[in-house]
Amino acid sequence: MTEYALGALAACGAGFFSNPIEVVKTRLQLQGELKARGHYQRHYRNPFQAFYAIAKKDGILGLQKGLGPALVYQSIMNGIRLGTYQVLLNSGITRDKDGNQNGLKCVAAGCFSGMCGAFTGSPIYMIKTHMQAQASSTIAVGYQHNHISSYQALRDIYSKFGIRGLWRGASGTVTRTMVGSGVQLSTFTVIRGKIVSLDIFSSGSVLVPISASFVSGILVSLCMTPFDVVSTRLFNQAVDSSGRGQYYNGLLDCFIKTVRKEGVLGLYKGLAASYLRLGPHTALSLVFWDRLRRLYHGKENI
Repeated sequence: MTEYALGALAACGAGFFSNPIEVVKTRLQLQGELKARGHYQRHYRNPFQAFYAIAKKDGILGLQKGLGPALVYQSIMNGIRLGTYQVLLNSGITRDKDGNQNGLKCVAAGCFSGMCGAFTGSPIYMIKTHMQAQASSTIAVGYQHNHISSYQALRDIYSKFGIRGLWRGASGTVTRTMVGSGVQLSTFTVIRGKIVSLDIFSSGSVLVPISASFVSGILVSLCMTPFDVVSTRLFNQAVDSSGRGQYYNGLLDCFIKTVRKEGVLGLYKGLAASYLRLGPHTALSLVFWDRLRRLYHGKENI
């Protein structure tokens, strides 16, 4: 349980600082949904202009929309993800016969850990997406769910659509997190080991996890953004009286419709915002995780 608690604390610390850019990323991914370029109004032109527009129209606190469910999700998902991954590392299942970390085994462990965390936290992620998309009518993009609170949103969805309604769109976030987690955790583990073996920084330096996590963030952004766009849209779409999505039937349908209407680049909407969010979030969460584990276990056991 200790590894799960350390993972949750690390992720919450990172989530507080990265939530504003997560709001920006969500808006960019929903802008021009299923419309060809030039056939919709662009409220947001880049992450920096979007940051300014949201602060101007929704107020400075608008940049922290969805913070509550975001932190709960980080605690649940990353607590399970980082905790499960560390348990797998501690078991030795990811090492080769010489005792070194095996890249492919680390990827598999990261994917499995991410899948477990994402599925468990899926209802909270859906509410987070709804609340981050909510905006003043002058800059609104995507379907507006207009929730008053996270509790009210969960209660209303459950009362109308039951348990299945709470896990609607889970296929998107599970796939997204499996890809991101597999890339993030495996590259962080392998790159950190390489940096340590090269003796570039002093033993125990915070620059070791920072360097490894920023490289990891680049790779995660490139690999995960298409799945992130699809996940955001699956969660945020309007639903009919039976709880079925009105725009997409599922993961593959969302991929196909997005590419047909917006081109392949439609799957990379918000890429810059994704890295601006993932870079610092990856660095903060993995550095916090690394430091917390050092404090708890002692650096000789890391």
